[in-house]
Amino acid sequence: MTDEERIRELIERWAEAVHAGDMDGVLRDHAEDIVMFDVPPPYEGVRGIGAYRESWPPFFQWQAQGASFEIESLEVVSGDDVAFAYALLRCGTQDEFVKNPDNRLRLTLGLRKEEGRWVVVHEHHSFPHD
Repeated sequence: MTDEERIRELIERWAEAVHAGDMDGVLRDHAEDIVMFDVPPPYEGVRGIGAYRESWPPFFQWQAQGASFEIESLEVVSGDDVAFAYALLRCGTQDEFVKNPDNRLRLTLGLRKEEGRWVVVHEHHSFPHD
């Protein structure tokens, strides 16, 4: 299996864990020093695995109301010890998609290889702003 394939599986597994509200699965392949820039505040981002963990429960609650979180496209580029990936996700409620059917969450991930294992060190989520 190539590094690109390993990273793709890691990201797909993460997205499935997010959709399932599986906190352990969401955290599994993230570095202790993760930095995440998310749609909601804080504007300076979330830093460290503890803060990253604390950011997910409100999203899980929102998603439990029927929202989707599905990868539509995913590209991976990897080197020997660093990689990045970018994706478009269908993330929203049915009502939101009725109002704006083309809206997609943009995801960018930075990864590094630690002791032969890929981990996410940077995560960025955004929506286009009209």
